[in-house]
Amino acid sequence: MTTLCRVWWAAPVAPEAAPHLVALLDAHEHDRIGRFRRPADRARYLAAHALTRLVLADAVGRAPDALVFDRTCRCGQQHGKPVLPGGPAFSFTHAGDMIGLAVHDGGPVGLDVEQARTMSDLPGMARHIASPAELGAAPLTADAFFRTWTRKEALLKATGEGLSVPMSAITLDDDGVRDWAEGAPDGPVWLHDLHPAPGYPAAVAGLGASAPAVVEADGNAVVAARAT
Repeated sequence: MTTLCRVWWAAPVAPEAAPHLVALLDAHEHDRIGRFRRPADRARYLAAHALTRLVLADAVGRAPDALVFDRTCRCGQQHGKPVLPGGPAFSFTHAGDMIGLAVHDGGPVGLDVEQARTMSDLPGMARHIASPAELGAAPLTADAFFRTWTRKEALLKATGEGLSVPMSAITLDDDGVRDWAEGAPDGPVWLHDLHPAPGYPAAVAGLGASAPAVVEADGNAVVAARAT
């Protein structure tokens, strides 16, 4: 049976312009959004978390402000990757003016988007994310750098390792993961490139031998429908 992975894309939303969305957040999220000094960071945070609550609420048949997330970190504190007990796996990401949310009904999922930009030290950054085998191939262009970054971060989010495992431990090729030297999952992984907008490379990844059907949707419509 083919599983489904849905990905929603949306724009940031300023809290001052959307009190109805701010009202959806729990105490933890209110505290986090209040710590951001830059308006752009607050707008990205609100859009990502409000969109997540609205989409997951529809999936599990509950009110978005009634969802209770488990954020237990490895240290035991509530500042880890959020999980909705009894709900589908999800992953959110943001960069620049792009917010993304992936929801997968077939297991863990990781989503990443980056805003392509000029790099002052592209060779140095390439050494940070490329494996020795990749560095021995053709030098990374700026486009290839950001594409590689999104693929590897999506994979690390899917495994739950995040950036505690270096991106340079993963070697990619045209078919996906060729080698994983450190922090590799027990089984195979899938990887799918996304193109939400010009200048915004993205990727979604998960655990399993074959990629699910990936469907992209308009997250702005979801957020706008909540306006009251």
